Amino acid sequence: MTLPRRSFLAGVGAAAVSPAAVSSTPGADRIIVGLIGPGGMGSNHLRNLVKRDDVTVAWVCDVDQERLEKAINVVESETTKRPRSTLDLRQVLDDSNVDAVFIATPDHWHAPAAILALDASKHVYVEKPCCHNIREGRLMADAVQRTGKLLQVGTQSRSTECVAEAMRRIHDGEIGDVLVAKAWNSQRRGSIGRAEPVDPPANLDFPAWLGPTPEFPYQKNLLHGVWRWWHNFGCGDIGNDGVHDIDVALWGLNPDSHPERVACFGGKYFFDDDQQFPDTQYAQFEFPVDSNGKRKQLIFEQRIWTPYTQDGYENGAAFYGTKGMLICGHTVGWRLYGPRNKLFAERTGQADLVAHHDNFFAAIRGSAMLNADITVGHSSATIVHLANIAARIGRVLHFDPQTERIVDDVEADALISRTYCENHFAIPAGV
Repeated sequence: MTLPRRSFLAGVGAAAVSPAAVSSTPGADRIIVGLIGPGGMGSNHLRNLVKRDDVTVAWVCDVDQERLEKAINVVESETTKRPRSTLDLRQVLDDSNVDAVFIATPDHWHAPAAILALDASKHVYVEKPCCHNIREGRLMADAVQRTGKLLQVGTQSRSTECVAEAMRRIHDGEIGDVLVAKAWNSQRRGSIGRAEPVDPPANLDFPAWLGPTPEFPYQKNLLHGVWRWWHNFGCGDIGNDGVHDIDVALWGLNPDSHPERVACFGGKYFFDDDQQFPDTQYAQFEFPVDSNGKRKQLIFEQRIWTPYTQDGYENGAAFYGTKGMLICGHTVGWRLYGPRNKLFAERTGQADLVAHHDNFFAAIRGSAMLNADITVGHSSATIVHLANIAARIGRVLHFDPQTERIVDDVEADALISRTYCENHFAIPAGV
């Protein structure tokens, strides 16, 4: 059953501090973790995790044998202890000694792996966007409520003090009532080219990589990393880099619910290659009238072919208030302006991944609440998915924030979820 959004918010908030959400060994010297997907962003997690004296990396898991060996070597060289390793994440989840897992797989595995882990009584840190589609995000939220376990989404700005100060200033009213926020992803990406299907390399278990998605041919511009430009596996650059800034924009705007009306113009204006998502997007989201009688709007802009920054920041978020404006750059800092563009305050600072880890482990031990729980992750991911759906469909979407369905548009509503292959162990129940 789909819960009304406010009921969902209350339920997750309660789970975040309930005794059931605390590790089975609160106060223990070390939290035992497994890392699923130690390549790409996963390698950044691993390099930080092995340096901690309160964490033991007991497992590494990857379907690419070469990446798996590299991860084993990182753990062994830093800790002198060889972790257990596997190509099958179920082995990690079957280990009752594991308290938590980090999931840094491609997007199409985020929700299936996270839900399996929660149901195996593991706390979860999952990379952004937390889900491949809106329905999977709802099922992740349901799993958090059902299991009482914690789930942190990898939008590390939520644990970055520089950004948190900017949000406090906004919420304290320093720029008045914020009615509009804008996020942007403006940078120069490279072409992924065009390729034909070939046999996968010997070191890769490609069927395992595909997981619960339908059969799909391997080609050289599909992985690693390039999967994010394909509909079956990723969410485009709006779900890769853009979601960080969308998340910050939502944090400052602070709407009561999902948006109810969405429009997105966009497509491939620049790249002539195999990528399936827009390289250019302009999306608008209108939220229902909130508890203060205000209607708010979120804007997202993306141009991943531009060799210049916007408002001084390559990626960022701007907040337009009735008394001023605050512009925040991803991993750079922020500037607060009053009337007539007078600069009142500014600060620099980079995104703090270690602080986000700290918050996750403190929450497991019961001494903190998560900074980026499933409420946060599902909200920002829903913005991503709605923008992509609107761009593909080419018309305005009317979204019901409570049922999380697109109304009066069967074609668009079908994209709320996705197709799965038959009988795969990782298909989430309820899709």
